[in-house]
Amino acid sequence: MSDSLKHVTSVGEQEVSSSTDDKSTWQKILSILRVEDNSDLTTTQKYLYNFDLRPVEAARRQWSWYNFVFFWVADSFNINTWMIAATGVEAGMTWWQTWLSVWVGYLLAGIFVSLSARVGVVNHISFPIGSRASFGIFFAIWPVINRVVMSCVWYSVQAMVAGPCIGLMLRSIFGQNLQETMPNGILNKNVTTFEFLSFFLFWLFSLPFLWFPPHKIRHLFTVKAYISPVAGVAFLIWTLVKSHGAGPVIHAPSALQGLALAWAFVESTMNSLANFATLITNAPDFSRFADKPSFAIKYVVQTVSIPLCFSITSLIGILVSSASTELYGTTYWSPLDVLGRFLDNYSSGNRAGVFFISFAFAIAQLGTNISANSLSFGTDVTALLPQYMNIRRGSYLCALLALVVQPWNLLLSSSKFTTYLSAYSVFLSSIIGVICSDYYVVRRGHLKLTHMYSTHAPSDKTQRSDYMYNRFGTNWRALIAYLCGILPNIVGFVGATSGTDKVPMGANEVYRLNFFMGFFSSGIVYVALTYFFPVAGTPDVKLLQKGWFEENQDVEDFEQELLGHVHEGFEAPVSVTSGSYQRKASQFD
Repeated sequence: MSDSLKHVTSVGEQEVSSSTDDKSTWQKILSILRVEDNSDLTTTQKYLYNFDLRPVEAARRQWSWYNFVFFWVADSFNINTWMIAATGVEAGMTWWQTWLSVWVGYLLAGIFVSLSARVGVVNHISFPIGSRASFGIFFAIWPVINRVVMSCVWYSVQAMVAGPCIGLMLRSIFGQNLQETMPNGILNKNVTTFEFLSFFLFWLFSLPFLWFPPHKIRHLFTVKAYISPVAGVAFLIWTLVKSHGAGPVIHAPSALQGLALAWAFVESTMNSLANFATLITNAPDFSRFADKPSFAIKYVVQTVSIPLCFSITSLIGILVSSASTELYGTTYWSPLDVLGRFLDNYSSGNRAGVFFISFAFAIAQLGTNISANSLSFGTDVTALLPQYMNIRRGSYLCALLALVVQPWNLLLSSSKFTTYLSAYSVFLSSIIGVICSDYYVVRRGHLKLTHMYSTHAPSDKTQRSDYMYNRFGTNWRALIAYLCGILPNIVGFVGATSGTDKVPMGANEVYRLNFFMGFFSSGIVYVALTYFFPVAGTPDVKLLQKGWFEENQDVEDFEQELLGHVHEGFEAPVSVTSGSYQRKASQFD
């Protein structure tokens, strides 16, 4: 740091010191809770730029292509994926028809993840920042709030789903009927003491893993990628050996023909895709840590790994469920139900097998909850509450709110609640449609990173940033396109979540394609609006003219490039930009 900059820093420190005595107790508490001493900045200035939202420098870009493969291998082996094929088979399709629909659904999911992730791979920015280009610097808060709510609720629900894993482990150690012999001291009829204990233990053991920053948590997914698939395959072999075959589900004919079969196939496909809506949305949060924008990371890893890993897990789920029919006369679509029946024979071998497989499922749920929920929540709240939140604090806040949500009450009617959460993809798909159409069609991959962190153009303080659009920081084209993406699905959405049969058949059929309808409706409307009402900062090319202007961004000196222009066109205090952020970055060296 130069002598002049040091002087500015020391003056600022003296001013802060002289005013400390005048602070009230409440102000002192808030000062302690601040992520760093940046009290000289306004709320707007902190929202525009902070350490967790800045472009990721090379030192933190540590995810190679194989880390992303491990990530998807690890993420695929969870209870929800295991059960995804149940909807198709129960609807009347054969196992292979259902599995084919799962392949198609996850292939589409892989393509959409690749489209969404590219913004992070090339520009090294997260979802809250990437959405500023299309929605506007301040209206981008709305997509962030959408995802914060989803992440918090899903974290709670996934922890509750993982609770029975801990319950099986406890039963394997302390008694076959522990859930019945343990006194129930909870008055709530939706949860017993044993169920709450299982949930709480999973919640508690998850907390240490929330401490690690995103670029370090890749090691958890690597470990999970070894443990979970091995346990899943071992569970399959164990079940097939016990049942002496794959069971009757594999040999059952299709109960559907013609149009009914076609719609069942479409619905099964869309279930796979809709369940990926949150991961499609938050893809830049992880892809920004890619070590280089290679061909494999941009095009191959997500598109190949996702359908391959998730389809294999679904197939294992089908085979185990089919074998359970042969063993117990009832088809159990949840792997935990099958493991619970294994404890009917309370031998030492069964107890050990159930314990270790349940432990593997618990690890699988932990990784999924971190990747899809806590880190997304943490990243987003750094944009909403930058003065008091970083990713680590946000992750712990997400875990704390999981208790407040009380998922045992939400899961009272599990089918309706799951339908509601899946239906929320209507809103997320409209957001993704706007962002992708803006990046790929309107801007042709061209982004001005400094404009994303400033309300004014860095080269001219008298001009607005290209992504401010107006004095409200709102792109009205994105708002209209977003609403147009929701409208085609809204009637079917109401029908699905309310359970009413008064919704017109046409609306229901449109809603079966909800992700596509939301994505393409919002995307097409946005492109049309920008064609008739152009936006600033876009390449000078016509709509159907060829041209791609994406650049692999060099962000090593980004802070110096931005210095003096981050905070509404005024010179940023050196203690905030060059000082505190450099000290924080040194923690990762």
